[in-house]
Amino acid sequence: MLASVWGMRVAVGPDHAPSWLSDAVVAGGGQLVDVSDAEAIVWGDARQPSALRDALGRASGVRWVQLPFAGIENFIDMVDDRRIWTCGKGVYAEPVAEHALALSLAGLRHISGYSRLQEWSGPVGRNLLGANVTIVGGGGITESLIRLLGPFGCRVTVVRRTIEPMAGVATVVGTDDLHHCLVGADLVVLALALTPSTIGLMSAVEFGLMEPHAWLVNVARGRHVVTDDLVSALSAGEIGGAALDVTDPEPLPIGHPLWSFPNCIISPHVGNTPEMAVPLLSERVATNVRLMSSGLEPIGRIDPAVGY
Repeated sequence: MLASVWGMRVAVGPDHAPSWLSDAVVAGGGQLVDVSDAEAIVWGDARQPSALRDALGRASGVRWVQLPFAGIENFIDMVDDRRIWTCGKGVYAEPVAEHALALSLAGLRHISGYSRLQEWSGPVGRNLLGANVTIVGGGGITESLIRLLGPFGCRVTVVRRTIEPMAGVATVVGTDDLHHCLVGADLVVLALALTPSTIGLMSAVEFGLMEPHAWLVNVARGRHVVTDDLVSALSAGEIGGAALDVTDPEPLPIGHPLWSFPNCIISPHVGNTPEMAVPLLSERVATNVRLMSSGLEPIGRIDPAVGY
């Protein structure tokens, strides 16, 4: 009880934020207070950045803001050096990597195509075993996916902002080398943050460089892909297919052309379901409350300079 009384003063918002966020603050030893008395805010609605801005305007003592979700594009314009900002980056790595693996296998082995038929058909598909895999992004999802790909003996290339060795990766290159790494890849996985420089990363030019049999898997953000260009690439058979957990627009409207392609798999942004996410996010919030209360570096700190 002492930790609850004397711990960091934390406000949870907005008013309709799920109760498990408050429980996580208390589990981390924090004291739940009104925003006007808070030295930290845990924010629970990804679609209400303006409400957070208003809350910060009433909370002159706040020195730390926790955004308990990985994507922060709706909030990046208010992230600054005056406060410590953290998010949920990396917390979803395991379930999202598992989903990326499932989508990869389903695409390469033609599971989606077979499932749409109503009669016996001929053999279609390629191995993930021994495949050339290009992963764009070098964060937690990529690290988890590399581990899951280990038994498949893939040759993995990672395209990332910072060039540094990664266990289980044959080659790590900078973002300027993306085009080179699309050529010859059997599988291209998007697992990177959405920033102004990564919007429209995959467009007609990039699809034109991919192999005719290659699959694109996107478990990052829909806006990384120019949707109309993807529709054209699938229509023309420029690529083998696309497996998308995220789309632009999202939700993907009923009747959109992407729904009709037998070589397009769409899941409704469920790389991590609420049942998967809540325990992981609860632990992240509780851990960061403990760390910040002790004057230690929190997990998932946002770098305002790079935007994630």
